[in-house]
Amino acid sequence: MQRRPFLATLGATAAALTTGTRAQEAPGRKLGWALVGLGSLSTHQIAPALAKTKHCRLAAIVTGTPEKAEKWKAQYGIPDSHVYNYETFDRIAENPDVDVIYVVLPNSMHEEFVIRGAKAGKHVFCEKPMANSADECRRMIAAMKSAGKQLGVGYRCQFEPHHRECMRLAREKVFGDLKFIEAGFGFQIGDPAQWRLRKKLAGGGALMDVGIYALQACRYLTGEEPVEIVAQEVKTDPVKFAEVDETISWSMKFPSGVMASVMTTYAFNGVNSFTAVCQNGKFGMDPAYSYDGLKGWTSKPEVKIEFPAVDHFQTEMDAFAAAILADVAFVPSGEEGLWDLLAIEAIYRSIAEGKAVTVGNV
Repeated sequence: MQRRPFLATLGATAAALTTGTRAQEAPGRKLGWALVGLGSLSTHQIAPALAKTKHCRLAAIVTGTPEKAEKWKAQYGIPDSHVYNYETFDRIAENPDVDVIYVVLPNSMHEEFVIRGAKAGKHVFCEKPMANSADECRRMIAAMKSAGKQLGVGYRCQFEPHHRECMRLAREKVFGDLKFIEAGFGFQIGDPAQWRLRKKLAGGGALMDVGIYALQACRYLTGEEPVEIVAQEVKTDPVKFAEVDETISWSMKFPSGVMASVMTTYAFNGVNSFTAVCQNGKFGMDPAYSYDGLKGWTSKPEVKIEFPAVDHFQTEMDAFAAAILADVAFVPSGEEGLWDLLAIEAIYRSIAEGKAVTVGNV
C-alpha cells in the first residue's frame, strides 16, 4: 500500500471551487440537490448550509414522513412535484432540476439509495460512513462508475482550513518527518432507543459514528493506509450497548513506520483531538472534529494554525458542485470511503480475534 495522491487531488478539487474553471464560466449555474432523509442533520446543518452555497440549491426532498414533507415544502418553497418518498424515489430520474442526490440516511440504507441514485442518472453525495461494509462500498463505487456519475463522501473535515493546514504541515514536513499520531473522538450518547445503537441500521457504534473522524485524521496526515491494526473494546453498559460498541482503542502501523494510537467512545465527553508528533516538533487540533470552534496549535510559536470559521457542509457541497461543473474528479470519493471501511473491519476483526490483524485491500 503506497502513499496515496489524494492530498494533491483534494487540493485540485478545492481549487476548482476557488479559482473557478467551468464553475466561474457559468456564475448563474447552481446544481439542484435532493436531500434523501430529513432527520436532524439535514434539518439543522445541511439545509441551512445549502442556502449559503455558491453552486448549489435545494431542489427536492425525499422522506417517509408526510408531516416533514409539508413543513419543508412550506419553509423552502418546494413544489409537490419535487417531493418523493422512499417508494417513489426512482421517479427522480425524470426530474431535470435534480443534479445531485445527497443520501442522509441511517448507514444501512446508504448502499440502496446510492445505487438507486446511480440508476437514476444523478451524481450522489453520501454521508459518512459510506456504508456498513467494504463490500457494500465496492458495489456503490461500481454502480456510480457504470452510470458515469460522481460519487462523493461527506468527509467535511477535509475541506476545513485548520485540517487542511495540518495536512500541509505533515506533507511538507514543516516539523520534520511524521513519527507518531494520537487521536480520538467520542461523546456520551443519549437516547437508548435511537438508530445509532441498533447494529442493523448503524453497522456499529462509536467507531462507525465518530471514531471514523479520528481514523480519517491519521490517514490524511500520513497520506498512507494502515497495514496492521490491533484493537480492544470495553463495555461498561452492556444493556445500552448490547448491539454496538461503546469504547474502542486501537493502534495502527503505517508503511512508512508511523504509528498511531486512537480511541473512540459513546460513554463520556472530552475526547475531540489529534496530536501529530514529528522529528522536530509537533502540532494538532483540540477541539478537532466539531462543527465549529475548532482550534489548532503547534510547538513552535512562529507557526500558527489560525483560520476564520467556515460552514463545513457549505464548503464540502460547494466543492462537490464545483468539481462536477469543472468536470474534475472529486475527492473524497467512494474509494476514500472504502479505505475507511477496510480499516474499520480490521478493527472489529482484531477485537473478535484478540490479536493484531492486517488490513484488507481494495
